[in-house]
Amino acid sequence: MSKDPGLASWLQLTLTPGLGAAAIRGLLAQFGLPENILAAPRAQLERVAGPAAAALLRDDATAAAVERALRWAEAPGHAVVTLAEAAYPKLLLEIADPPPLLYAIGRLGLLAQPALAIVGSRNATAQGMRNAEQFAAAFSAAGLTIVSGLAMGIDAAAHAGGLAGAGSTIAVLGTGVDVTYPRQNAALAARIAESGLLLSEFALGSAGAAHHFPRRNRLISGLAQGCLVVEAAVASGSLITARAAAEQGREVFAIPGSIHSPLSKGCHALIKQGAKLVESAEDVLAELTAFRRTATASARAAAPPREDEDPLLAHMGFDPVGVDSICARSGLPVERVCADLLRLELGGRVAALPGGRYQRLN
Repeated sequence: MSKDPGLASWLQLTLTPGLGAAAIRGLLAQFGLPENILAAPRAQLERVAGPAAAALLRDDATAAAVERALRWAEAPGHAVVTLAEAAYPKLLLEIADPPPLLYAIGRLGLLAQPALAIVGSRNATAQGMRNAEQFAAAFSAAGLTIVSGLAMGIDAAAHAGGLAGAGSTIAVLGTGVDVTYPRQNAALAARIAESGLLLSEFALGSAGAAHHFPRRNRLISGLAQGCLVVEAAVASGSLITARAAAEQGREVFAIPGSIHSPLSKGCHALIKQGAKLVESAEDVLAELTAFRRTATASARAAAPPREDEDPLLAHMGFDPVGVDSICARSGLPVERVCADLLRLELGGRVAALPGGRYQRLN
């Protein structure tokens, strides 16, 4: 038997197949701690949760899963945090459906730190990835923990930026915390487990399922003081996170982009709906109460230094543009423009796009 009957009871409650979140909340509200629920007469359980749920709680089929989770939690760096513990994040207690428990790997203390969610497209542009990483690094240097979902694209870039600063990062998973998804981010997940925090409400071993990710998204926004959307198409899952943030009373921010880019349309829609337009880290920090006075200077100091402006960049603007257009705007011969574009591309200042066009990156 377990050395921790309290945690065992929480696991028994949450690992019982077929016992939904609404039924669990009802039982907790009526009986208090899970030990009380499991000890209650069946007739009382039926009155609160119905006969089916009461029967499930009397099933011993979950015993193996409970013991497995208890053994897992004994490993260094592993934890199961329940609603009854001081380590449970306070901001999650404010949302409509806080998970009864959370599985965690890494620095549990990050749950008590002020945080900002950064989300966006999985198929991000090079500029979007740079924005996500640089903004996240500035926020992390200012003391904000970066929360995202470990997806490809903007999420991965935001986590990388968060790891670069003191605030670090929390990855909220749509799988069990012991399952890495997508596999391409395995190395990043290992870095987060070492220096940040991996977090999930789903049972150990849970594979990614379509209905898991909207539930994950409400936790990404719920853990944070605000949510910044870097790039998003109109139908992006990132907008689900932004809507959840607004419903939870969190600040919503969005970075605008080219009117021609599909990945800017979601951000533009959010701005039209009242999200705050963001051009710099200071725009976000100034809106977050805990950072109004002190973090702006820290973020400015932490932001990567810019090189002197190259004259050709001013003629390019920020939309994709062809060589002929750059020549017309700058008055320079095509040979000079091509040579400068090659130099800027090698320096990471511009990107070559299909169709002979180029786009400024910073």
